[in-house]
Amino acid sequence: KSEAAEAVNAATKLISDDQVKVIVGPAVTANVIAESQVATDNKVPVIGFAATNPDVTVENGQVKPFIFRSCFIDPQQGTVMAQFATQELKAKTAVLYIDSSSDYSKSLGKVFKETFEAAGGKVVMEEAFLAKDQDFKAALTKIKGANADVIFVPAYYEEVGKIVKQAREIGITATMLGTDGWDDPKVADIAGAAALNNTFFSTHYFAEDPGAKSFIDAFSKEYGHAPNVFAALGYDAGKLLVDALKRAGSDDPEAIRKALEETKDLQVATAKITMDPATHNPIKDAIIIQNVDGKYVFKGRIAPSK
Repeated sequence: KSEAAEAVNAATKLISDDQVKVIVGPAVTANVIAESQVATDNKVPVIGFAATNPDVTVENGQVKPFIFRSCFIDPQQGTVMAQFATQELKAKTAVLYIDSSSDYSKSLGKVFKETFEAAGGKVVMEEAFLAKDQDFKAALTKIKGANADVIFVPAYYEEVGKIVKQAREIGITATMLGTDGWDDPKVADIAGAAALNNTFFSTHYFAEDPGAKSFIDAFSKEYGHAPNVFAALGYDAGKLLVDALKRAGSDDPEAIRKALEETKDLQVATAKITMDPATHNPIKDAIIIQNVDGKYVFKGRIAPSK
């Protein structure tokens, strides 16, 4: 269901009934945040693999000792895309179109706006939708009237595909920007390859990276299709856990927690990562991808800000 209350119930069952020593998942920010209290109370490590909000691992300036992640965080993505808009695309004006039901989307929109305007740009309009919406044309008509250089849509692929498709149908030709929620072949299936031209998004890895190739080949052989970014990040979380178990030499939760915190230069599917002990965030680059006629084209690799 991807509901916070269900995430808490599932974590409680896993810990109380099944006596698990560590939990990988769930996927998204709100559910990992909801789960984190029961996991922390029971001293069970959690590895979130697609939960990108900073609050997942840090609360009131203090790291949550048992909560980790295998993905980079929203400020990195929001900053990267705002920098790309101003520096590479020379954008002066932007529109934000966010999913107001998603902490992920709201967080990314906030960081993008701060970074974009600090660099001299201007966010001229902010519009919102809700997850599972189908018709976006009323808001997109307003957005078209703003005539901005770029439109930032930090959302997940199901809505993104429909938004891009409908934007092009009403004559919006502006560059559209996104984040890792765009990284799924279903976006092209929904939007159409031509509609996706002149769009860019940040993500965690590129299929042609040597470190990713063995994972992609193995996944494709096993399942008959290429992995999306959630599959790759889930694999990364599994690799983090296996590596931590080996170094811990034990399934004791405290030993696993300590080993996860000490992860250094571990090659996973998306990158080589080191865990920041102060935040429990992996230190890894962001990748910029351009959609060109239904294909992903590598545009750059941006290291996290120091």
